[in-house]
Amino acid sequence: MSGITPSQTVGPYFAYCLTPSRYPLHEIFSTDLTVPGVEGERITLTGRVFDGNGDGISDAMVEIWQADAKGGFDHGSLSNTKSNSGFKGFGRAETTADGTYSFTTVKPGRVPGPDGKLQAPHLAVTVFSRGMLTHLFTRFYFDDEASNAEDPILNLVPQDRRATIIAKSVKGQGKAYYLDIRIQGGDETVFFEA
Repeated sequence: MSGITPSQTVGPYFAYCLTPSRYPLHEIFSTDLTVPGVEGERITLTGRVFDGNGDGISDAMVEIWQADAKGGFDHGSLSNTKSNSGFKGFGRAETTADGTYSFTTVKPGRVPGPDGKLQAPHLAVTVFSRGMLTHLFTRFYFDDEASNAEDPILNLVPQDRRATIIAKSVKGQGKAYYLDIRIQGGDETVFFEA
């Protein structure tokens, strides 16, 4: 018997112990990165993950990793004395039926880049989704940060593509930001190599 091997969608298999809504592993990961006593401006970040057809992806997983409000990390070799004790800086969210993800966190402070220059406040973002053998990496910046103009990584992105990684302030909802993630298409999110 010969012929073409039928195609199969790869994964995702996020439900079992990987996403916070089904398993109470909040000490490891959560959509809420804030803890009692954490310093900094609390924010929410919401958006949707879209496929190439413009449909929301109902079974994607979005991870964020960030510095605390002072620009400190409490993670192994990146640990420094500026970090807030107890601030995890890591969150994970699965998308809802229409592709929506959401996080509650603190706005990150500026951190030095490899050359020692300060980077604008940002979140490191990883996206996992069905049919992708390799996850995608990007960053989210904030539209109300003047330091975006001098960020060395953001300045590598062509001007006409930067809007795909800059979260917009949402008026009337406290301190909230919105940014969609588009896996493919005309407004595809800028992704980086690992």
